[in-house]
Amino acid sequence: MKRLLIAATAFSILGMPLLANASPKQDLEQFRAYFFKKFPGVKLQEFSNGIYAIDPVRRDEWQNIEEFPPYEDGIEKGKALFKKFGLSKCFKNGGKGIKQNYPYFDSKSGKVHTLIADIQACIVKNGHKPLGLKKGKIAGIAAYMAYTSRGKVQNVVIPNDKRALKIYNRGKTHFYAKRGQLNFSCADCHMYSSGQMARGNLLSPGLGHTSHFPVWRRKWAKKTFKKKGKVGAFGGFGTIERRYGGCNKQVRAKVLNKGKKWKKKQHPEYVALEYFHTSMSNGIKLNGPAVRQ
Repeated sequence: MKRLLIAATAFSILGMPLLANASPKQDLEQFRAYFFKKFPGVKLQEFSNGIYAIDPVRRDEWQNIEEFPPYEDGIEKGKALFKKFGLSKCFKNGGKGIKQNYPYFDSKSGKVHTLIADIQACIVKNGHKPLGLKKGKIAGIAAYMAYTSRGKVQNVVIPNDKRALKIYNRGKTHFYAKRGQLNFSCADCHMYSSGQMARGNLLSPGLGHTSHFPVWRRKWAKKTFKKKGKVGAFGGFGTIERRYGGCNKQVRAKVLNKGKKWKKKQHPEYVALEYFHTSMSNGIKLNGPAVRQ
């Protein structure tokens, strides 16, 4: 509670668009309004394209890459793994075209389910060993499932349930709270500084962030190649879980999903963050997997 109050005070002092006591609906309206004002002329659906919605030069480069997308092989391999692990048995509609509803709150368990966690649970249920949650095979499976959901509108429901709102507000607090030696928050980079340069990279708008995950990043592909001498089908892929840990590392904060304990299990802080973060892109069509810098 103390942490939430600190965050609320910061919003008030700095004139932030969101308040700690706002409803999820109000949060969404104000979140959108902030970016519409910051990037006038960019339509809601365009924000699904990240930095390519706000930078014409990078957009041209990206569109050229998308003509022969480097993630195609990963999608096919992910589809094969989807069948191998028998995942169609665990999801509605056989696991196709459902990503737009994730994460969701389950009233029976009082927990938020993410797509990655449900994939993992199904794999284990079907008698297979659990996979790592940040990259590799599980990212390929999620990429395939995301591909079957392209064009679907994100619709994360935040019910009027104290347990759901507690998780939502935990994620919201994480998004705005400063951390690490650099004293940065998610909002510092992806709201207030979005569209500006950092270490040679253009900072992307937070609106639409979750629409293209899992992503295929050139940075990750280069890292894989340097380590293994080849990229492979899943070399450039990463889940949003991987990205959250990477962001914390970049601001020199504690990486919450690091270590053996969290290799095959999601950290509740990142689950909460994903719940809030994704809901802020409600109404935007999915276009994942996608190439990013």
